[in-house]
Amino acid sequence: MDIHNINDVPAFTTKDGSVIRELLAHRNSVISKQSLAEARVAPGLETQPHYHPLTEEIYYILQGVGEMTIGKEMQPVGPGDAIAIPPGAIHTIRNSGEQTLLFLCCCAPAYEHHDTVLINENGEEIDS
Repeated sequence: MDIHNINDVPAFTTKDGSVIRELLAHRNSVISKQSLAEARVAPGLETQPHYHPLTEEIYYILQGVGEMTIGKEMQPVGPGDAIAIPPGAIHTIRNSGEQTLLFLCCCAPAYEHHDTVLINENGEEIDS
């Protein structure tokens, strides 16, 4: 049986700048076609605008408040909100509150650094 507790999973910083704990993925479990991670963004910070050519994502907000931007559209988000992010959509999430923004991130296929394309303030891809 494959069970991982968040307290036993090491944190790492993704290419977009969020701090995640990958709960289940091919790197640490029998799961092979998707991944589940807990992500954290500190107050006043945001992830680097980016997109994933192959991966679709779902963010599920657990704690805190933020502003989710997908393409040119921005909406406030908070606990209980589920956000669909299709492959190829430029997105970022900003913590607009005073506590850590905490959310689950489901990726299919599983999260990979090489499937993350960063975007600069001019809307151009950043070579990385």
